[in-house]
Amino acid sequence: MDELVTQPRRDERELVRGWRLHTLIEAGYPVVIAEKIAAADVDLHLAVDLLKTGCRPDLAAEILL
Repeated sequence: MDELVTQPRRDERELVRGWRLHTLIEAGYPVVIAEKIAAADVDLHLAVDLLKTGCRPDLAAEILL
């Protein structure tokens, strides 16, 4: 029964992580950096905005992580 309760939450987290990853890649992050940021508890809007203002992806990752 525990598996039935936790499975949807796990699936939902994976969907959110996938959406975050997609958003970060579209914003201009390389896949490797986007994966780290997507998995972290950071503000996605801030991550995207950093690149929009000209911040390099590697520096943005240092700031965010």
